[in-house]
Amino acid sequence: MALTIIPSIDLRNGQVVRLKQGDYQQQLNYAVDPVETARQFQSAGAKWIHIVDLDGAKEARVVQVELIRRIIAAVNVYVEVGGGVRSTDDVAKLIDAGARRVVVGTRALEAWDWFRELAHQPAMSDRLVLAVDAKDGMVATRGWTHTTGRSAVELAREVSDWPLGALLYTDVAKDGMLTGPNYANTQKLAVAGKVPVIASGGVGSVDHIREVKKTGCWGCIVGRSLYEGTVKLEEAIKVAGSDSSD
Repeated sequence: MALTIIPSIDLRNGQVVRLKQGDYQQQLNYAVDPVETARQFQSAGAKWIHIVDLDGAKEARVVQVELIRRIIAAVNVYVEVGGGVRSTDDVAKLIDAGARRVVVGTRALEAWDWFRELAHQPAMSDRLVLAVDAKDGMVATRGWTHTTGRSAVELAREVSDWPLGALLYTDVAKDGMLTGPNYANTQKLAVAGKVPVIASGGVGSVDHIREVKKTGCWGCIVGRSLYEGTVKLEEAIKVAGSDSSD
């Protein structure tokens, strides 16, 4: 099965950055233009791009809508956006800005009835991604500062028949560290239900992508390694076999 490589653009104050383990005190800044970066990802063969509004995630509201709109308008690929989504209105704003899918994490887990109802609206079919961030296999929220006591695998089973676009699984300890994802837990999630799983966090080499492909995930997000040159997007897509994927 082909693995879809999804390059990531993390935004803070209009700049492209990366955080180590989600820590705003461990921010890495990259001197690249976010719109031009998206164009380069498209030129390299990406079919999807992942955008994170880190200001939104910190402020618990969608902040960088206009920049996100400009990025999406500059490319002809699918874009999923997350960070700070706390309401139906936030989801609507991002879809209006051109997002194909909207990632919801903290709000979904803290207002489960709201998220379930939203996910089952016909207009939202395949438009929502549930962010499953985990520490030691347990789901974490609020910028990974709170552990919910819910198992990531149990959560995947619960939403197995929901019309979600994907589950976005991030192992907090691995994110931004370039040491490889948590393959074992990623595979458990990938086989737990019917919703496609996107692996996120820790990809630092093409070999890591080869290992992710073995887990049965639909997609894999690649971020810091692209900006620091340890992974070339064209090679990653070739190895993943995702050049023929939608």
